[in-house]
Amino acid sequence: MSQLAWQKSSFSTGDSGECVELAINAAGDVYFRESDQPAQVATTNPAALRALLRGIKTGDLTPRA
Repeated sequence: MSQLAWQKSSFSTGDSGECVELAINAAGDVYFRESDQPAQVATTNPAALRALLRGIKTGDLTPRA
């Protein structure tokens, strides 16, 4: 994974050191991590990531009390 080109979220301020970073390998697998914990990496595929982001944006994945 050291060969991946990590990109920070455009929403990251850079001040706190806690930024979401994404990378994609040649096979199209999507990797994401918290910049302050680079050894902990999650892997998904583009369709699943799109579904996650869509759910977050629409509020379908909002925690319920």
